[in-house]
Amino acid sequence: MDAKTDIKTLQHFIGGNWVDADDGGTFEVLNPLDDSLYCYAAKGTRNDMRKAVSAAKSACATFRDTTPTQRERWLLRVAELMEGRQKELVDCLIDEIGSPVQKAMFEFNKGLTMIRAAAGLCRQVRGETIPSDRPGTMSMSIREPLGVVAVITPFNVPLIKTTRLVANALALGNTVVHLPSEMAPHLTIIFAEIIAEAGIPAGAYNVVTGLGVEIGDDLTGHTDVDFVTFTGSTVVGQHINEICAKNKTPSTLELGGKSPTVVLADADLDKAMPLVARSIFMFGGQACIGSSRFYVERPIFDEFVKRFSAIAGKVGMGDLRDPDTVIAPIISDRQRQRVKDHIADAVANGATVAAGGEFEGNRCQPTLLTGVTEKMTVCKTETFGPVTAIYPVDSYEEALEKANDTVYGLSSAIFTKNIDRAFHFARNIDAGMCHINGPTIHDEAHVPFGGNGESGVGREGTDADMEAMTELKWVTVQL
Repeated sequence: MDAKTDIKTLQHFIGGNWVDADDGGTFEVLNPLDDSLYCYAAKGTRNDMRKAVSAAKSACATFRDTTPTQRERWLLRVAELMEGRQKELVDCLIDEIGSPVQKAMFEFNKGLTMIRAAAGLCRQVRGETIPSDRPGTMSMSIREPLGVVAVITPFNVPLIKTTRLVANALALGNTVVHLPSEMAPHLTIIFAEIIAEAGIPAGAYNVVTGLGVEIGDDLTGHTDVDFVTFTGSTVVGQHINEICAKNKTPSTLELGGKSPTVVLADADLDKAMPLVARSIFMFGGQACIGSSRFYVERPIFDEFVKRFSAIAGKVGMGDLRDPDTVIAPIISDRQRQRVKDHIADAVANGATVAAGGEFEGNRCQPTLLTGVTEKMTVCKTETFGPVTAIYPVDSYEEALEKANDTVYGLSSAIFTKNIDRAFHFARNIDAGMCHINGPTIHDEAHVPFGGNGESGVGREGTDADMEAMTELKWVTVQL
């Protein structure tokens, strides 16, 4: 602790040791609710990242040979320790990134599920026997860990992404170097403490905190990194993709979105509206799978806007520890300005604000826009705030066409009682995920989570990560 201010200063976790940055540097982490100082964190350098990769590489030789029983026991112990530190983790999610308590609890419980699902993954690493044309030959495939996995996680769901990606990598026998968002380092450091207490061998999991723009390339471009998994913006994802392509490093990228929701005239609005609101207002719209486009058939358009506006006006914006609070503060000044600019541009070009549109402190009111056209930035660009546009359509076919008119392809949803149209939409929407009569915001540990186009490369989840974070080897035995 800092003697003068009683503010925590975080260290790196490298090779099982807590260490300062190579040059002693730190950076400030702010509470997004009021921009007060939350903590200091070690400002990682190129040399810090090299040490972390070296530690992970050295640990590979023995960690890859640990048994399923050992890895299973360690991960279940991680889950047990997480439960014992629930309050600390939830408080961190509230104070470090501005999660309302209901979102923080959702993320905590989902994180436990991710860890336990990964523990089950330890026993699913299998190959197969393969027929051979050579007489007397036994032919088979075996699945082996790749080695060092680079994990880069975002600020908005840091516990979900950390538990899923780190635990799956470890379950498969890989070692990890983790670069968390510079806006959520403390959450990751708490997780590292839990990893250490659970008995996972030194060097199997390493954390370097710092600014991605300064040291990200030192991780993703390192020759000893065997796999990269990144969650964040499409711009940064494209940069990482180019680095990985140059080095022939496999990767999964979960990037931005402009997820559409289609609401047909036969939809049950009484059941749909709470789910519709969840799709965009959870964590103040700071979710890549948030629904920032609604296409509503014209016969129910006015009623839909009326109901949605009424909900928006009642969404909780109070104390973050009040269970009724939904809207989170926007994470940074830069992102707040982006949200403000999108709203102002839409209004200046003729859009109507059906609800919200203003900021209260660092929080944006739940905002609904109608009359949005393609010349407005908000039409096709991700806002990453509690802002959505509602468009009238004259048919299901028009709705599908407009839903697919995007470079993104992450999540999607349709509300209808017509099963034929529902499944037609599911088969024809160009998105990695589709939810029928459910919100675009949904995730589970074992599902193939990810998107198409500018929304990413590959999928996350237990089965998908087993495919991505291991490699097959062909083995023959001449009998």
